[in-house]
Amino acid sequence: MSKILVVADIKNGNLGGSASELLSKAKSMGAETAVVAMGSGIAALAPKLAAAGSDTQYIADDPSLAMFSAGPYASCVVDAANQFGADMVWFGFSESGKAMSPRVAKQLDAACATDITDVKIDGGQIEITRPAIANKVKQRVKINTPKLVAVVRAGAFEAASDITGKENVVSLSAPAADLKAVIKEILSDASGDIDLADADIVVSVGRGAKNQEGVDLVKGLADDLKAGFGSSRAMVDSGLMPHNKQVGQTGKIVAPTLYMAFGISGAIQHIAGMSGAKVILAVNKDPEAPIFNLADYGIVGDLFEVVPILREEIKKVRK
Repeated sequence: MSKILVVADIKNGNLGGSASELLSKAKSMGAETAVVAMGSGIAALAPKLAAAGSDTQYIADDPSLAMFSAGPYASCVVDAANQFGADMVWFGFSESGKAMSPRVAKQLDAACATDITDVKIDGGQIEITRPAIANKVKQRVKINTPKLVAVVRAGAFEAASDITGKENVVSLSAPAADLKAVIKEILSDASGDIDLADADIVVSVGRGAKNQEGVDLVKGLADDLKAGFGSSRAMVDSGLMPHNKQVGQTGKIVAPTLYMAFGISGAIQHIAGMSGAKVILAVNKDPEAPIFNLADYGIVGDLFEVVPILREEIKKVRK
């Protein structure tokens, strides 16, 4: 039986949804599961970690871990992996996961694969699937080492509603400080907007918005829906949107329940960042826009006319 260790994504003391998705996949493969969590004041999360589907919870709870630092956090993951005897270590798709995964792989003498969308064991050999060439093809890759460290693409796996685990907490010692790099401060997005990676609904704006007036109009709809607000690269390059809002191959990859694209043509680089959404709604004046080939629902029209109508309909529904 394989042993899969999932690294919990904890932000501001809250457990992210990726843990239950990854643990559900691990359980479906018949693997023995464990989760590792790092931070300060997080011991109370043990029941949630068990409920997410883990049978063992490795917890490193120490004031020195209050702020994320790739070196010390990776050391905790390696400690848990060694104690558990993990064959695979899975990270959710996050900046911290991408920072830790190569460090963990090096220390475990394991293969490292990022942006994977599936994994299976065939004849005792691990095989992963991942997109390549801006999502134009899918690679099937056989892992030629006994161990794998992987970063899983957002939304690749679904959390099972009937998943269960058991509480079995193992405390990890705080790692030595990283003397090569000291984190002095972490600055969060001052806008107060919902993080695109965590949003259940993402509303994105593209070149069709034309100017700041158009951006503000679509932003109003995002606020109505309490949605994450993203953009295409064109809007970032024009200076109308910050880079941390860009969705796409060179921006953020999101997999919300609903993705709404306004004035976005659907270049392959943008699609690479949002094709994992469960439902896609596109609004564009051009009936031949490539985004319509991917969208579940499409509206051919000017966003300056469509967005106000949508906002009014949302108000009616809420009343």
